[in-house]
Amino acid sequence: MKVTSQEIAEALSSHCEKSVEITNVEFDSRKVTEGSLFVPLAGARDGHEFIQQAIENGATATFWSWDMAQAPTEISVIPVEDTLKAMQALSKYYLAKVGAEVIAVTGSNGKTTTKDLTASVLAQRYRTYKTQGNYNNNIGLPYTILHMPEETEKLVLEMGMDHANEITELSQMAQPKVAAITMIGEAHIENLGSREGIAKAKIEIVDGLSKKGLLIIPANEPLLKPLSQNLSQEVTTFGLAEGDVRGEVTREEKTATTFTVAGESFTIPLPGSYNVTNALIAYTVGRFFGLSIEEIRQGFATVAITQNRTEWLTAGNGAAILSDVYNANPTAMGLVLETFQKLPTNGRRFAVLADMLELGPDSPTMHAQMSEHIDPDKFAGIFLYGSQMENLRDALQVSGELPVFYFEKDKQALIQEIETQLEAEDSIVLKGSNGMGLYEVVERLQKLN
Repeated sequence: MKVTSQEIAEALSSHCEKSVEITNVEFDSRKVTEGSLFVPLAGARDGHEFIQQAIENGATATFWSWDMAQAPTEISVIPVEDTLKAMQALSKYYLAKVGAEVIAVTGSNGKTTTKDLTASVLAQRYRTYKTQGNYNNNIGLPYTILHMPEETEKLVLEMGMDHANEITELSQMAQPKVAAITMIGEAHIENLGSREGIAKAKIEIVDGLSKKGLLIIPANEPLLKPLSQNLSQEVTTFGLAEGDVRGEVTREEKTATTFTVAGESFTIPLPGSYNVTNALIAYTVGRFFGLSIEEIRQGFATVAITQNRTEWLTAGNGAAILSDVYNANPTAMGLVLETFQKLPTNGRRFAVLADMLELGPDSPTMHAQMSEHIDPDKFAGIFLYGSQMENLRDALQVSGELPVFYFEKDKQALIQEIETQLEAEDSIVLKGSNGMGLYEVVERLQKLN
């Protein structure tokens, strides 16, 4: 980024007394470097309180919504009514200035992997930037836009939400050329009331979609069909057994899955047919923007997947760890379990499952139903963590065929039991909501003697 504080002030219909060059934008004063515009956001503490630290770290300008009598005098100050809204407005201005075309991705599961696959495909021909980590909300999305290089041609943005109208805000900010919905699951059903409510929240992604744009949706989701029928934009469906873009899995391995589309074979360095559906979105985006089959194939082969999304790691004692601990909902957990129990292993299989959060009043039933995705003949033991997982423990103990280790709150006891059971030739999968902190278990297992 290369703009002046004067240009920013004019874009926001504000003013500044001294014009300086801005090279980046930060809302965390600890990340501020020389040439930063500091955005003091309201949080547990108001960002305005950290203005001196920002200045010491090199900030040359700041947004300011407090009394101007309290504003710093040694840097350029741009007065605004709301610092977050100002950052969002600046991101729209910068996006228009750069002229990058946006590909927006949302869904109850697979957003990040789909974003990674799509960006890798587009990068074979275009200068491409993507959401870093999980910066997918009303702060993270404009931050991502403001951090893309000026030469960016395609920008892949992940859009998350847990309430209605949030995707609308993000879509209108980003004005995507292509929008994709990976799936409708049960994530955040506590806030949205039903899968129907979730579908309506996800389809908000079209609210900023270009009139000549493309919407990509799963063919096997009946809730999206009526919501997408009368759109002016083109709509393409995808799936493994149906859809306009149809994939067929031909080989599943521990670290790779091979599939065909329209007679062409592709391999992604990820396990599970559910990841193939994510790849079908990336394939569709690639074809929409004119990429060749070989470019798409190369994009799949060289993809870099964001950490903790279906990531194979190795325990300190040599056991194989499949870490998928960033988040969880019933659909995602069921898919991971079904995939894991089909993969080859030299030893035994174990699963560590933690509570799936924000499922509302049906949470006990949804947790218990995970037993339907666990074949007792394929696992040597199941470790359960969290108050809601008591329901799955009870469901699994009905048959009594499978050793179940339940820990409501004691994570250290959970770790110790896993360490006692896990041997060098074994494989273990971990899945749970981010708030349950299973990444701590993964980190400990990597240090296991």
